[in-house]
Amino acid sequence: QVQLVESGGGLVQAGGSLRLSCAASGRTFSSYAMGWFRQAPGKEREFVARISWSGGSTYYSDSVKGRFTISRDNAKNTVYLQMNSLKPEDTAVYYCAAGKVAGNLRREYDYWGQGTQVTVSS
Repeated sequence: QVQLVESGGGLVQAGGSLRLSCAASGRTFSSYAMGWFRQAPGKEREFVARISWSGGSTYYSDSVKGRFTISRDNAKNTVYLQMNSLKPEDTAVYYCAAGKVAGNLRREYDYWGQGTQVTVSS
């Protein structure tokens, strides 16, 4: 079992930055790939970024590539999402997720956090 708790969300102006954190419980964190997803009001939950268990491989959606950076610290059981040059369309609830074989699809992830709200004002 892996429990995930996100933090770091908030209100920021367009062009600003936020760093989200996702703290995981359990000693098997380092064996899981991790992903970030987001869900805006009235929309489906969408893939944002993912990172391999070692941190050596990352992948981003086209909408955030070049602006967001995913990273992890296995010693701290934490994954991060650094978000720069934020836009109003980045407004959403952001979720972290863990999976053994984790790609860009929601069904590939086994464990989910409760989400943290990010609001970008124009």
